[in-house]
This record gives sequence, structure tokens and C-alpha cells, in this order.
Amino acid sequence: MKVLATYSIKGGVGKTTAAVNLAAEAARAGGRVLLWDLDPQGAATFFVRVKPKLKGGAERLVSQHGDLTGHVRATDVDNVDVLPADFSLRHLDLHLDASSPDRLADLLQGVTGAYDIALLDCPPGITLTSEGVFAAADALLVPTIPATLSARTLEQLDRFLDGIDDPPLVLPFVSMIDRRRTVHRQVAADLASGWPRLLATQIPNTASVERMGVERAPLVTFAPSASGTLAYRDLWAEIAASLWS
Repeated sequence: MKVLATYSIKGGVGKTTAAVNLAAEAARAGGRVLLWDLDPQGAATFFVRVKPKLKGGAERLVSQHGDLTGHVRATDVDNVDVLPADFSLRHLDLHLDASSPDRLADLLQGVTGAYDIALLDCPPGITLTSEGVFAAADALLVPTIPATLSARTLEQLDRFLDGIDDPPLVLPFVSMIDRRRTVHRQVAADLASGWPRLLATQIPNTASVERMGVERAPLVTFAPSASGTLAYRDLWAEIAASLWS
């Protein structure tokens, strides 16, 4: 099972929309996908129409006797299950032991046989939770909006990962781009020249992506031929080629 995480130090860059749409595209390509919502806001849980309830809360989930299987819920998206979030995850850092950074990885081992891909939707920032994600993930999928501050967080993430053993692969991509805007095109071009690992696919800022909150579904289910849908399909193909080539 490959463990991927949509992650960024900065909020508001499209992590959750990427997680939900990439999960749907990975499943469409034949994978069995577990979408793990680690953000206390529970947006990924909302998008796939599952009740935001984590029985026993975050403390029970990551306790010595915790496991993931009892919390997993089916979704309306074929071959995508979700491990939902609730507001107890705001205290997740308090329940993770700094001396046991592999706890999230250990929990994922319990579902390895059931899924081909685990896709973790992460809250922003660098915390004990994100350090646990770094220890568990094969790759970080880092949406980067075409703005200077968002690009700067890539440098911060790179510096942080340089200081840890066996860091995950970092796969940044341009998110929420409006190619009619000169500044967006310029920042995207600067990112491409400065980050050789930047994925080629760019996710457009389109009305169909904004509709996800109304439809409560990934793009492929209600806008199968929209530009955003096709961009996420291409993005998944790029990610899969990076991981399984």
C-alpha cells in the first residue's frame, strides 16, 4: 500500500479538494483507496457525505489499543472509503507521543491488505501530527498556489525535511491557477524553473471546483468532462508514474 498525503504548511491552497479528487481518480484507475481525513474541520469527510464522527475521538484512535478498521466508512464513490474527521482531531497533537513518531504509520499497517492507496488529507502547519505524516508517507503531494508566500512554504518544507531521516518524496504542483492573470503565469513559471520536481499538471481555479461544496462529491461524479476533472486525472497519472515507474 502506498501512503500519500496532501500537505502544505500554508492553508487555503486546495489540499482537501486535491485529496478528494485524487482519491476518486485513483479509484477510477483501479485502486482501492482509503481517504483519511486528519483535519479537524472535516472538509474531506463533508465532501464524501459521511457523518463527522470519530468514535472515542482522537485519543482513542491513536491510543495503544487503537486501530483504524473500526472507524472506516464507505462512501458513495466506488472503491473509496473514508476514515472521517471530527473536531476531536484539534487535540491530536496532545495524544501523539513525541517519542513515538511512527504511530500513524503503525496504524496504517493495520489496513495494508485492504487498500492499494491511503491518501491522507492533512491540516496545515508543522506539528507532531505532520511529523507523524512525514514518517508514514511515501510521498507528500504539495498544492502550491501561484503566489509568493505559498511558494516560500516549499522552501521551508524542504529545509525541514532535510533534517529528518528517510524523508518522503515531495511532489509539488500548481493549484488554483488562473492563466488569464499575468502574475499567476509568472509565478508558475518561476516555480517550474526553481523546482525540478514540480509536477507538470496545473489545477485550474474553476467554477466546477467551487461547486464541490454544493454537490458534496468529487468532480468526476458531477462534471466528468470539466477542465478541473481532466486536470486531476492528468495529475493522478503523473503521481502514479512517479511512484510506480
